[in-house]
Amino acid sequence: MRVTEGNMKNKMYATIRRYEGVPDPAKAALQVEEKFVPFISSLHGFTEYYWIDLGGGAMLSITVFKELADAVSANELAKVWVKDHLSSVLPSAARLEAGTIVSHKMAS
Repeated sequence: MRVTEGNMKNKMYATIRRYEGVPDPAKAALQVEEKFVPFISSLHGFTEYYWIDLGGGAMLSITVFKELADAVSANELAKVWVKDHLSSVLPSAARLEAGTIVSHKMAS
């Protein structure tokens, strides 16, 4: 069954942060896992987090929240937190966005 916004029992909201020019993706991934994941997962409304290596020094962060306001707030908080704590391995995010998840499916 395809789940769409019209029949989703509980709406979810995602933030996406794209990083370009990451000099050492393996080191960045380790720092994200050890430092950033505990931070982002402590934020209000957090449900899921994904850190994706796109290759070529590009990386993508996807976080899912229960409320849009929490997702938007998380992007702003993450921007400052990464600058203060991970600037040695991550440049500033080239793109930050947040929006409603309108289709979602998980394996049974």
